[in-house]
Amino acid sequence: MKAIILAAGEGLRCRPLTLTRSKVMLPVANRPILEHVISSLEINGINEIILVVGYEKERIMNYFEDGLNFGVNIKYVEQKAQLGTAHAIEQAKKLISPEDSEFLVLNGDNLVEPKTIADLLNNYEGDASLLTVRMEDTAGYGVVLKEKKRVIQILEKRPGDLSHIVNTGIYIFTPQVFETIEKTPISENGEYAITDTLQLMIDEGKVVTPISTESKWLDAVHAWDLLKANSIVLNSSRNLKQEGELEEGVIIRGKVAIGKNTRIRAGTYIVGPVVIGENCDIGPNVVILPSTTIGDNVSIRSFTEIQNSIIMNDCRISSHGQISNCIIGSNNTLGPGFTAEEKENLEININCRIHKAPKLGTIIGDDNRIGSRVLVKAGVMIAVNCQVESGNTIYRDLPRDSVVL
Repeated sequence: MKAIILAAGEGLRCRPLTLTRSKVMLPVANRPILEHVISSLEINGINEIILVVGYEKERIMNYFEDGLNFGVNIKYVEQKAQLGTAHAIEQAKKLISPEDSEFLVLNGDNLVEPKTIADLLNNYEGDASLLTVRMEDTAGYGVVLKEKKRVIQILEKRPGDLSHIVNTGIYIFTPQVFETIEKTPISENGEYAITDTLQLMIDEGKVVTPISTESKWLDAVHAWDLLKANSIVLNSSRNLKQEGELEEGVIIRGKVAIGKNTRIRAGTYIVGPVVIGENCDIGPNVVILPSTTIGDNVSIRSFTEIQNSIIMNDCRISSHGQISNCIIGSNNTLGPGFTAEEKENLEININCRIHKAPKLGTIIGDDNRIGSRVLVKAGVMIAVNCQVESGNTIYRDLPRDSVVL
């Protein structure tokens, strides 16, 4: 069976991290979300993959290439305009042959474990099948109404309490779905949605089957959701290797992975689960606490404490820093005494809508230079290519190319 992975979107709600990469390339446990998806497919024996790319497609294609290093064969098609999920699937039509009795469709920005996909592969039936999970809070998700073993209606967004059965966006179709996609009407937001295609199939009397799963399915809607996903994946990780160099006096507790050519200097204290990449230089006397990932080529100087955070590649973090519940993008320089305030139940305004973050410090995009003794208030975000001079307190979000003197 072939799999179509939808990876063309930008992920506007994950800015500023998606100003320089698509959402599918955001790291969880030091691997892009999309790599976790491809790994779960490969474990299930699905190695013919069609990637639908668009926004920042070069980063995806340069990383995965033909898929050989990941045990799969990847072919690419481009969705040149963001016209919805049905339109994205249609771009792959030429790579689905009549001999393909069924094919799998899933999103590249949702974390799924191998068993999640297996639950669908082992139980699908009818003209189409969709995978569902049960959730108490369904705000922002599409839900499914069903009778016995058939879907009767799919409700997008704001469903209230009509149903707690959430559509995961993972489907198995037959090639005949392309005929229905061609008849799919455009939605109110100007897109062609695959859920409208499914509803059209239902209205035409075709059998659409809901398959439930209790296995892992995580949708990182907002950037701060990556912290929860990161923690869950780290806690379930096994066979973590320590390949770097540990100086005398380093203390490690719990599950900790350390990459090649990484040096952990004396007096550093690490409590897992923690993953540290390759070519890093950490310490002396650094504290790294649970649910933290540190990318490749990162340096962290003395008396800095980091917990429940994601530090991406090529960062330089100076001494006496305090980083908790934060996401730091690639190629950032943080001066001595950098502190990110953190709070619980923050209300954050995104596109004139209020969203709640359960616990958050700061989120910083790529390529920023931050001086010494800088305090960033809880929930404040710094975009990309910003410069903050020493001694400042950042009270509000900084847009791209900001300079704070």
